[in-house]
Amino acid sequence: MTSKHIIFTGTVQGVGFRFTAHSIAKRCGLCGFVRNLSDGSVEMLAQGDDQDINDCIRDLNETFRGSIRDTNINDATCDEKLTDFRITF
Repeated sequence: MTSKHIIFTGTVQGVGFRFTAHSIAKRCGLCGFVRNLSDGSVEMLAQGDDQDINDCIRDLNETFRGSIRDTNINDATCDEKLTDFRITF
């Protein structure tokens, strides 16, 4: 299992980004969360198979091609307590 901490910047709030991220992450079989940050960016923690995480990020970047300015991806520590993918606040 792999875990990635991702920050999306650009016009990513108020455009259905979290809902879409939730849907794509669930389809990819990932655990974790997505939430808005106070600086206007969106934070995502994704855990699962490395290829599934990459597919999720790719799909989000394609879906929001005109909205995402940057995608910052870092390795994260796996949290075995995460059993599903949620939108958090």
